[in-house]
Amino acid sequence: MLAIHFGAGNIGRGFIGQLLHKAGYEICFVDVNDEIIDQLNNKRAYSVMLADSTQERMVITNVRGINSVKDPQEVAKVIAQADIVTTAVGPSILPKIAKLIADGLIERIENSDKALNIIACENMIGGSTFLRDEVYLNMTESQKKKTEQSVSFPDAAVDRIVPVQSHEDKLLVAVEPFYEWVIDQSKMIGEVPAIDGVTYVEDLLPYIERKLFTVNTGHAATAYLGNFYGYNTIKEAISDKGIRNIVTAILDETGKLLERKYNFNPYEHNAYVQKIIGRFENEYISDEVSRVARSPIRKLGANDRFIKPLRELMEHNIVPKNLIKAIAVALFYKNKDDYEAIELQGFLKDHSVEELFIKYSELPEHKTLISLIISEYEQLEKELLIH
Repeated sequence: MLAIHFGAGNIGRGFIGQLLHKAGYEICFVDVNDEIIDQLNNKRAYSVMLADSTQERMVITNVRGINSVKDPQEVAKVIAQADIVTTAVGPSILPKIAKLIADGLIERIENSDKALNIIACENMIGGSTFLRDEVYLNMTESQKKKTEQSVSFPDAAVDRIVPVQSHEDKLLVAVEPFYEWVIDQSKMIGEVPAIDGVTYVEDLLPYIERKLFTVNTGHAATAYLGNFYGYNTIKEAISDKGIRNIVTAILDETGKLLERKYNFNPYEHNAYVQKIIGRFENEYISDEVSRVARSPIRKLGANDRFIKPLRELMEHNIVPKNLIKAIAVALFYKNKDDYEAIELQGFLKDHSVEELFIKYSELPEHKTLISLIISEYEQLEKELLIH
């Protein structure tokens, strides 16, 4: 069985690649990083290490790589032969790989009607659907119709912390023990792949929002609070009792929303929350606050981890004061290496906080909601002056 995986970075090798290997696939990684591709082709194997007290290592074998810039025809050829295609390249790169996939599918449908699922394993909602639309932009209408008969793009939710890291062995990747890979089975075509560790569900949305409103909200809140109070790593930040209490309270607020929307069992959800906070405390992962806090404009977007649950909680007449604090504290994030942080601070110099949320969070009709954030922001400004 052949798996084609776009993105030979840490998440591709340490998460998706590991599970595909365990399921018995030969894995062909597609990337633009010459060094990684060359090493994959020379060694035909790499190691994944658990970031915990065991430091257990797993050797992933039967792997190879293709540089998609140097050899796009070879990428098309392997897609034509693939049993499954996955990605972990980042949302902004999906449009850039769409033509490669389209070319491979065009070659495939000329010679085969074998079913193929293409699964985007990205930190975004509807990643596979988005990729599908980009792929179809590179096809004629007749090619698209023929492709639809044997190819599907089921959406997925993925979760595993893979921190920025550096090893002498460039292929070695350290990952946390926890992972979650949930795939929308209702959108799959053909036989469902037997991948141990994957959860197949008929309705993906509850799992996507559970992750978004718990892991993503909690992680980003820890980062922005950590930044405000002078911490460098997530572990340092969550070890601060004050920050931990706020983050726990935020996840209690978003938990109430999830329980109302999807009938999650409160006890089971609380256990999930405790597991997530435990992940932030992992002493074997040195996850930088700057990594988790990056791209604040995206994180303050209307449908992302802060504003979406805030808006929905307010619609249920619940004022989530701790979530509001996390949103306000995000406005203090500065990072000269993060263009979104630079843009945000530049906008704040010339505009009000209200204008910022109207522009970036699409909240023109939510004056009450914005006023609550402004009030918290002003309190934090006073706190900075005192210190």
